[in-house]
Amino acid sequence: MRVIELKESITASNDRDADALREEMRIEGTLLVNLMSSPGSGKTTLLSRIIEDLGGEWKIAVLEADIDAQVDAERMEEKGARSIQVHTDGMCHMDAGMTRTGLREMGTEGIDLAFLENVGNLICPAEFDTGAGKNVMLLSVPEGDDKPLKYPLMFMKSDVLVITKTDTMPAFDFDLVRCTERVRRLNPDIRIFPVSAKTGEGMADLENWLVTAVRDWKAGL
Repeated sequence: MRVIELKESITASNDRDADALREEMRIEGTLLVNLMSSPGSGKTTLLSRIIEDLGGEWKIAVLEADIDAQVDAERMEEKGARSIQVHTDGMCHMDAGMTRTGLREMGTEGIDLAFLENVGNLICPAEFDTGAGKNVMLLSVPEGDDKPLKYPLMFMKSDVLVITKTDTMPAFDFDLVRCTERVRRLNPDIRIFPVSAKTGEGMADLENWLVTAVRDWKAGL
């Protein structure tokens, strides 16, 4: 009797597609950042702030992935970014093929920095390579500092952790030091940026990292 591991087969095929897309984006000079988080963590608010702060220097695009609706894409366009909404028809993640289709429809010519705002959850998006050059996850203060214990793969797969809504820290039992220690045990190389998109606290450090990442990507580093 033969046994076929479907998940292994699917992810292996997706990994090949992701590598090809990553190379295409490198040749084009566009850095694709895969943004992952739970619903309500502040992805759209964070992106709005980044577009406001960096949009004058860099051409920014946002690929919005969601099960339904298009309100997020409309908000990104209002902020001045090129944007398109992708409906996943109930799927809880984006893969490389879906990402390529969305990018092609949106158009990335002349774009320096493209964000994929992935579907909101901490499980499925961590399992599928989208072809992004950088993986960034958001953890909001109201979610608690124990998320690295519950969803370790997401933290292990991410290049950067952005701890959002730090302005709400006084209202919640969130231990930044304890959270950082838990994350670094899973991923010693991860960069961590505590920020408040509302007040601007910490945004300069995150945006400086993004600017350096874009420049390095264009230089082939």
